[in-house]
Amino acid sequence: MAEHRHPDLPRPQGLYDPRFEHDACGVAFVVDLHGRASHERVRQGLTALCNLEHRGASGCEVNTGDGAGILIQIPDRFLRDQIADLPPAGAYATGIAFLPADPVAADAALAVIEKIVADEDLRIVAWRDVPTDASMLGATAARVLPSFRQLVIAGTGVEGPSLEGLALERAAFVVRKRVERETAATASDGSGVYFPSLSCRTFVYKGMLTTPQLEEFYPDLQDERVESALALVHSRFSTNTFPSWPLAHPYRYLAHNGEINTVMGNRNWMRAREALLDSELIPGDLQRIFPICTPGGSDTATFDEALELLHLGGRSLPHAVLMMIPEAWENHESMSAEKKAFYRFHA
Repeated sequence: MAEHRHPDLPRPQGLYDPRFEHDACGVAFVVDLHGRASHERVRQGLTALCNLEHRGASGCEVNTGDGAGILIQIPDRFLRDQIADLPPAGAYATGIAFLPADPVAADAALAVIEKIVADEDLRIVAWRDVPTDASMLGATAARVLPSFRQLVIAGTGVEGPSLEGLALERAAFVVRKRVERETAATASDGSGVYFPSLSCRTFVYKGMLTTPQLEEFYPDLQDERVESALALVHSRFSTNTFPSWPLAHPYRYLAHNGEINTVMGNRNWMRAREALLDSELIPGDLQRIFPICTPGGSDTATFDEALELLHLGGRSLPHAVLMMIPEAWENHESMSAEKKAFYRFHA
């Protein structure tokens, strides 16, 4: 079972319990309303991120941040210049794997990933070494620095990619959940492999960084060919969990500022309901992707995982969001009967 932690973090002891940490972060969203991808949107997102530095935090080292990140559309033009024989846009899924720093452990993790991809009737198009510059990192962030490889997967159709769009998104979701679970089962510290994203639509760069460090650490972000019509950025003030590379935001669907004070109850209910889950859209034994909510994740990580399941299970993203964050509908006198019925059905 994957748990997003590193071994130096304190455990519950005496009157201290990490579940009761609280505070806030900073988020920003930049979008071209006409859907035009450009590097300018990426630059504006990074500028907004740097302007949120005061909403993030660092520890005793000013160059070890609680976390910073950016979610953009897959930079297809950039990747076509990096990777040979890339399938058409929307017909491949890609993301960065946070691997163990130890080369032997990383190679073992890569072998597990490759087996899982084959098990799920997909093929590996390419592995790409992700350029990074760790020269500005503080000692704490550097000590727990993963290694980074970008995975590209696609369908196995002989006459061309057999999967695209949401069908491929669901297949990539299963691969990611299996990788996180199965690599953690064999990792000495239980941490396993983590993918900030593995998608045919979006791509996440993030880490245990300060806001100005993000584009320095990932030189890809400085390349004019990295284009997107949107940029979601987050500057983290680590609250209910300690800083780590996986727990930086954004996640696969959201970034969050604040606390979810019902998180423990919701996690327990999600775990209890796993035995009832079934989907024609995600075939096979769903046990292979359990637990849905990763132990050791933050409240936002848990929310993101539940939202992802509802969306990939067949609901539109707005539908899934309204299920996750319902209005106070029951005594709302001006709300339409149809809308109340929607919330009542999902209550």
